[in-house]
Amino acid sequence: MLLHKMPKPLRALGELGLIEQIRRDFSAGSKAITLGIGDDCAILRPPAGCEVLVTTDFTLEGRHFRRDLHPPEAVGHRCLARGLSDVAAMGATPLAAFLSLALPGSMLAESAGRAWIERFFSGFRALADMHRVPLAGGDTSESPGGKNGVVLADIVLIGTAPKGEALRRSGGGVGDALYVTGELGGAAAELSAMLRRQRRILHVPTTEGHPHLFPEPRLDVGESLLRRELANACIDLSDGLSTDLAHLCRASGVCAEIEQTSLPIHPLALKLGPKAALQAALHGGEDYELLFAAPASILMPTSLAGVSITRIGSLKKRRSGGPLMTMLAPDGSHPELVAGGWEHFSGPAKRRRKRAR
Repeated sequence: MLLHKMPKPLRALGELGLIEQIRRDFSAGSKAITLGIGDDCAILRPPAGCEVLVTTDFTLEGRHFRRDLHPPEAVGHRCLARGLSDVAAMGATPLAAFLSLALPGSMLAESAGRAWIERFFSGFRALADMHRVPLAGGDTSESPGGKNGVVLADIVLIGTAPKGEALRRSGGGVGDALYVTGELGGAAAELSAMLRRQRRILHVPTTEGHPHLFPEPRLDVGESLLRRELANACIDLSDGLSTDLAHLCRASGVCAEIEQTSLPIHPLALKLGPKAALQAALHGGEDYELLFAAPASILMPTSLAGVSITRIGSLKKRRSGGPLMTMLAPDGSHPELVAGGWEHFSGPAKRRRKRAR
């Protein structure tokens, strides 16, 4: 187990004991870390000639996962994957991670809480080891609300990219082709099935084939896009293709048209039926694939780092009063594509996509 064999509940272990357990379990050396867990600050050593990129993401119980539904390994995996996907979208290389974790009193007082934390870190550690991401620090606290409190996790990812070369949302141009990695709609389809069953998943024997529980951040693809100068602009698909494409269009000052028949839809989404599958692919989100724009003149490979690459449309000149996005339908029509993915702090009408709640 990641936290070894804790003989006592976490409250008896204490915050310092918990931190010491985490420090020991994440003590693998890294040339990028001069000083890691255990001091007031970590000291990092970025590669020469590189800029430092920083991203942060919350993982909130009741919003991003349910303790009565999601296996703890998946919660830990997804917590880290959210940050890694942001790093991937900019073509960067992970340097270090920082994790702040708040736990409710019920977990701190009961031995069952120890098992949940062990499994959370097991999922976190497995993904960190896969991508060679050291945990360099963070914070721990008891969340407010006592036994009715919730789990709060905040992941900070530090990445590096050659100076002036990181991919951005704003680099797209008129005439660029649009591409996505992997398949779309799988995460929304798996979450929908979980919510229908309303049964806790006790154990998942493999991370493969579980796009919601164990999404795969496309770090190798992002680095290839940057290194081979294949992309002008890039964004990760965390909030849904329609919403994230709108972000890219606004940042780049262009509009877009995607081709419905070109969308690579995940097999889990296809089981929902044609209409629901299309909705999941367009608006479902949390696929953590990459959407990128590239000059139409580039001969784009059909795969990068073992991940499929699919052309789904193109960027066009922005016209005053015209739609930001359209979709070429099978019948040849061009209906407007309205962003329908996730948007925090929006009214219920905009919350078209179910989260883990």
